[in-house]
Amino acid sequence: MKAADIFLAVLVALVWGVNFVVIKVGLGAFPPILFVALRFFFAAVPAVFFISRKGIPWRWLIAIGMTLGVVKFGLLFVGMNMGMPAGLSSLVLQCQAIFTLFMTALVLKDVPTKWQACGVAVACAGMGLLVSDMSGTPSFTGLMLVIAAGFFWGVSNILMKKVGKVDMLSLIVWMSLVPPLPLLGLSALMETGQWEAVTHMTLTGASVLFYIAIISTVFAFGIWAHLFKQYSPNMVAPFSLLVPIFGIVSASVVLGEEFTAVEMTASCLVLGGIFLVVFGNRIAERVGKLRAA
Repeated sequence: MKAADIFLAVLVALVWGVNFVVIKVGLGAFPPILFVALRFFFAAVPAVFFISRKGIPWRWLIAIGMTLGVVKFGLLFVGMNMGMPAGLSSLVLQCQAIFTLFMTALVLKDVPTKWQACGVAVACAGMGLLVSDMSGTPSFTGLMLVIAAGFFWGVSNILMKKVGKVDMLSLIVWMSLVPPLPLLGLSALMETGQWEAVTHMTLTGASVLFYIAIISTVFAFGIWAHLFKQYSPNMVAPFSLLVPIFGIVSASVVLGEEFTAVEMTASCLVLGGIFLVVFGNRIAERVGKLRAA
């Protein structure tokens, strides 16, 4: 990759990592489900008037919008609102890689390699350690909701795979039209204070909405889509491993979050397992070539 494109890939990971801190701040200004609805409304409008749908079928936009927008982000925001720290959320959400691997094997019949299976085992050990450590704490329910969000992110990954080769930015912008109405309905049933949050919006509230809707969604996904057009997904996708690192660091600096020894050990296991899932086969192949030479 060109140096400029490596910079852009790292920039996107930074934007998405810091996004968890921004979400945490925004939850102090908006009820969580309303917050998600506003995020997708402003991600879609006015972008849909400038970005073409490019023939993406509505059935896929609705399916992905409901799974990714309503369920995944709804669970994530509610989980963080129930006490899950921003840094830990950025890490735990990466369990989507584990769920995606399992669902790829079941739905697409793509059997994982031994290195991927090893990576899943290591990451699951880390997740199990986190669950055990947080069991009985006020944040435990939030942890389980974020894990569930990772599962539905995995489901949406499979849906995106099934939709075929489409323009990713167009997909993100147009599927963002789907979540607001269902989320507003859920918010009306489950939350209070929505009118006050909108009519008395502070500069902080407006700023976090701008960040998560425009910078984190439209801007970052636009760059990500550009990189995927220029390079193989195998070259671009691994940069997403930087997201929880940036998330943990920014949460520590901005919010003063600290990891316990157990949480740090579990985090290393999760990141190490995902690293094996992504890079294990390539490392084994290169070692084999070096030995053969």
